[in-house]
Amino acid sequence: MDRLKLDISVVVPLYNEEESLPELMAWIDRVMEENNFAYEVIFVDDGSTDRSWEVVEQLAVQYAPVRGIRFRRNYGKSAALYCGFEAAQGEVVITMDADLQDSPDEIPELYRMVKEEGYDLVSGWKKHRHDPLGKTLPSKFFNATARAASGIRLHDFNCGLKAYRRKVIKSIEVYGEMHRFIPVLAKSAGFKRIGEKVVHHRARKYGVSKFGWERMIKGYLDLVTVMFVSRFGKSPMYFFGTLGTLMFLLGGGTTVWLIVEKLYRQNQGLAVRSVADQPLFYIAITAVILGVMLFLAGFLGELINRNSPERNRYLIDEKIDK
Repeated sequence: MDRLKLDISVVVPLYNEEESLPELMAWIDRVMEENNFAYEVIFVDDGSTDRSWEVVEQLAVQYAPVRGIRFRRNYGKSAALYCGFEAAQGEVVITMDADLQDSPDEIPELYRMVKEEGYDLVSGWKKHRHDPLGKTLPSKFFNATARAASGIRLHDFNCGLKAYRRKVIKSIEVYGEMHRFIPVLAKSAGFKRIGEKVVHHRARKYGVSKFGWERMIKGYLDLVTVMFVSRFGKSPMYFFGTLGTLMFLLGGGTTVWLIVEKLYRQNQGLAVRSVADQPLFYIAITAVILGVMLFLAGFLGELINRNSPERNRYLIDEKIDK
């Protein structure tokens, strides 16, 4: 198989999904054969404790396009996607979960939207979900917050079924729990043609969900992180320095005002209250201290950034040399 001429790479992160893998692979293969796609499927085993890797090995013998990556322990979905993206060779990269809740029948249309309509990224939208209210309601609130913070008009940031132009996945770095915010990372990297497609969401057929309520807390913390890094990652002083300077000026100005007021009242023979006896004085001093600390944090961030090997890494889309 000539990997340089692949139409599609399907990246499937998995954790303890031995029952669903044969059915999923047979379904993917049928869809690809019906549409005459040259393809590969990359299963990334995120440290499964069941027979998932043995099943992947069997599938690699049964199906020529199957490739596998196995982690020694569980690292998380972002790590699995990162390694899958590194290995992917297709012109369009499709990601989907291994639990059969994502339908491979969506692949041809996702591929068409990227190749013919010119999207850099197409995200699935599970408009009708087969999940309990305990998952759907927090998810809606989270997605609304992510839309407002990022400016990307997607209904379902966390949908595992997505399609990417190859340039996108080779230009971004997914780490931590940032798989929820790949559209934000893509936008930050200059890929602004981000679309959405309503996809069919199926009820889980085997096993149980691997995600608990704690992912909502992690999701909001990761949202703050990705928004900060995308806006101030190259220039932390703009954020910390500006905030620190404002706090220093506010605290210092308040302190000077308290001292001047005391001197004025003394000069006028009015009742005088010691500056150190006023709560506002301690609030002002705290603001000064925090301002200095924030400014130093920005300064240290600039020093670290200056010595980073990524400081002059810019994403070049095309280049003409003569």
